[in-house]
Amino acid sequence: MSNSENDQDIKYLIDNLVTYPNFPKPGINFRDTFALFRNPNTFKKVIDLFSNHISKLGADVIVGLESRGFILGGAICYNLGIPFVPIRKKGKLPGKVIEFSYKLEYGQDIFEIQESAIKPNQKVVIVDDLIATGGSCMAAIELLKLIKAEIIECVILVELSDLNWRKNVSVPMTSFIKFDSES
Repeated sequence: MSNSENDQDIKYLIDNLVTYPNFPKPGINFRDTFALFRNPNTFKKVIDLFSNHISKLGADVIVGLESRGFILGGAICYNLGIPFVPIRKKGKLPGKVIEFSYKLEYGQDIFEIQESAIKPNQKVVIVDDLIATGGSCMAAIELLKLIKAEIIECVILVELSDLNWRKNVSVPMTSFIKFDSES
């Protein structure tokens, strides 16, 4: 896929992304990626963008973050023929799990991964639909480091670029759509 095709696809996705002003609270513009998932044409473009990019990275495993990362990850793995592993909130996975606690704007949360899901040194790409402050992405990175995965990159559909989260992320990042949080 050429850069001009990518640019056209990204413009098409931006045009079809739904924004809800003042949700969940005043001053927040909620970028609803479900609008892209509901439409087969936009969903295909999203999955193709991710798949084309990730296919060049040499990933052994795709890790999706709860919960929209599961939707993306499963479809990308189907395209690429590689395994999918979820990172979930505490108490949602059976068997032995490794957990990592992280801070949120409004408190604390815990991510978990099944202990045997990824072998040490496997090459991992993390996928998710949106990154704002970067807290969940950074927590996933730290959790994957605990199990000695090699994190190649985080690939995100929508980035809220003005929130300065990139300075805190220790691995390469790719996002396809960039917004300021207030625009």
